[in-house]
Amino acid sequence: MVLTAHCPLGRGRVFDDPVLGEIARAKGKTVAQVALRWLIQHDIIAPIPRSSNPQRIAENIDVFDFVLTPDEMARIAALKRPNGRVANPAFSPVWD
Repeated sequence: MVLTAHCPLGRGRVFDDPVLGEIARAKGKTVAQVALRWLIQHDIIAPIPRSSNPQRIAENIDVFDFVLTPDEMARIAALKRPNGRVANPAFSPVWD
């Protein structure tokens, strides 16, 4: 089974996160690329980012030339918040 991550960038909410920003600067990547890479490294999550900007589309694809360390993965996972879902329809199961 593969989980599909709709709104993997939190409709822009991830861009101001200091932890993601710090990791992005260290990797020479964007915050969006770090967030997408975090999802991809879970092996069972297929993120579906949306953009109409050709540069952003190219950046969203350019996430396979770096790897997040176990520490970076843990730091990002620790950002989880109880109200963190962007899309949470009434029919969705309780995942967290």
